[in-house]
Order: sequence, then structure tokens, then C-alpha cells
Amino acid sequence: MNNLELQRKANDIRKGIVTAVHSAKAGHPGGSLSAADVFTYLYFEEMKVDPKNPDWEERDRFVLSKGHTAPGLYAALAHKGFFPVEDLKTLRKLGSYLQGHPCINIPGVDMSSGSLGQGISAAVGMALGAQLDGRDFRVYTLLGDGEIQEGQVWEAAMFAGFKKLDNLCVIVDNNNLQIDGPIDKVCSPYPIDKKFEAFNFHVLNVDAHDFDALRAAFKEARETKGCPTCIVVHSIKGKGVSFMENNVGWHGKAPNDEEFEVAMKDLDAIEENLKKAGEV
Repeated sequence: MNNLELQRKANDIRKGIVTAVHSAKAGHPGGSLSAADVFTYLYFEEMKVDPKNPDWEERDRFVLSKGHTAPGLYAALAHKGFFPVEDLKTLRKLGSYLQGHPCINIPGVDMSSGSLGQGISAAVGMALGAQLDGRDFRVYTLLGDGEIQEGQVWEAAMFAGFKKLDNLCVIVDNNNLQIDGPIDKVCSPYPIDKKFEAFNFHVLNVDAHDFDALRAAFKEARETKGCPTCIVVHSIKGKGVSFMENNVGWHGKAPNDEEFEVAMKDLDAIEENLKKAGEV
């Protein structure tokens, strides 16, 4: 896909996030929206996956370590074709397979997750398994910047660096906000890049909303041998929805009907501008 196509797909995914959370009357829109471009790039450009064969043994694996942002993952999976987009409206509803955190029974989900700090350990195990079996698939995991206050993250990072798991790519969504406020006011994990470097990671810092930057970073990660890679993506929480951007109050709250209409108008405006850009 070219950048314009990726931008359009990311906007579709943002619409899916807002629709799902509004329908559920619960969920986590802020961090889902901040990571929407990363989800888009992973599933529509970077990873080897097959929606018609979700359990394909040679597929790349993805673990959403910050599992509360499941609406973003679900929207990406739906638009990729793993299940119907309409099912996003069943988020968190009784009997729905799309619950508040990813579950391995969902087509396209490689690991149940949601208890913060644990997803990276699962990803490290997958990468080690691939290394031991001589398999060439890659493993990606997305962490929140507040999540890396968890000690288990650093146990996993130490092990991954020691084992030189160059088939592992850790992505940190650095939007600088967690449920209680700015991460540097709650319990600062900065400097994030230097910490991962200390655990023998190759580290890159990029703009989370720039597809050229994401493309270059993931290419460099694939080409880096002898150590795992960490990509710190600098993002805007609530990206794309005017009243949610950089607003910690939207970490874990669903929009009401009036707010939903405003959010969708914001995203419709982005869609219209992208359409005009494509006509130039």
C-alpha cells in the first residue's frame, strides 16, 4: 500500500474503534487511537498473515501486551478480513467473542493478554521457540508506555537481549499518558530508549503517525541481526478525534451519543481530505 492508502485504512480503523467503544458503552479509546497507525502498518504492510488461514504456521505473530487497547486490534483484524467489520459493534456484549481484552479464540489473535507487563514475556517465548525450531517467522509486541512501569517487562527484555532474539520487535506506544495522568508524573520510565539499549536492544525512535518513518523503522528492525529491536513510537493519545487528543480523561471512557457524532464527523472530515488528496 502507498501512504495515502495506509492513511485511509488507519482512518477506517479509527472509525471502527470509536464505533465499537460507543456501542459497548465501555472500553479504552485513547490508547487504541494512538496506536491505530501502528496497527495499520503491521497488518497491512509489515506482517505475514493470512485471514483465510489464521493458524498458518509460518505467519508472523503479534501480541498486544497493552491488552486494554483491544478495540484497535479488533478493528485492524476486522478490516484485514479475519472477521466481519459489523461484529465490532458487539464489543463487550454478552455472548460476543469480542470482549474487553484479546482472547486466543478470536481469529487472528495469537495470545490472550491484558494483565499489563505479561504480553512481552509471551512474545519473547514465541521468538525463542522460533529460534530453537529454526523457523523464520517474526514476533511483534505492542506495549504501553505506562505498562513498562511493570517489572516483568524488564525481566523479559533482559532475557530477550541475552538470547539475541533478532526475530523479536518490541513496540512502545509512547503517548505519555496513562490512567492516572502523564507517565512522567506517575512513575517516569524515561529515558525509554536508553533503558532498552541497556538490555541489549537495538532502539529506534519514530513518529507513530508517519508511515514513511514506520516503514523505515520496521525495515531496519528486520535487517538488524544479533539482537532484538525496540521501536519507540511517539504518538498522540486519542489521535484523530479532536476532543480526545492528549486528553487523559479518554483513557478508558466511552463517548456518549453526542460525543460519538462529533468523533465520527472528525473522522469523516479526515476521510474527505484524504479523498481530495488522492484526486490531486
